[in-house]
Amino acid sequence: MAEIINLRQARKNKARADKEARAEQNRVSFGRTKAEKTLTKAEQDMAKSRLEAHKRDPDETP
Repeated sequence: MAEIINLRQARKNKARADKEARAEQNRVSFGRTKAEKTLTKAEQDMAKSRLEAHKRDPDETP
């Protein structure tokens, strides 16, 4: 015979699990120090400027 479950409790348990997963993801995203955020921003800016420096000008004719 199948196990009887309370659907209300099952919904609440699923909602709790989803909320905990979302909270864990937010802890990773927003739980960084200011120094880490600054370092990441600087690295992104450096990569962007390096890419811009290597682009060819379309107006140049060889």
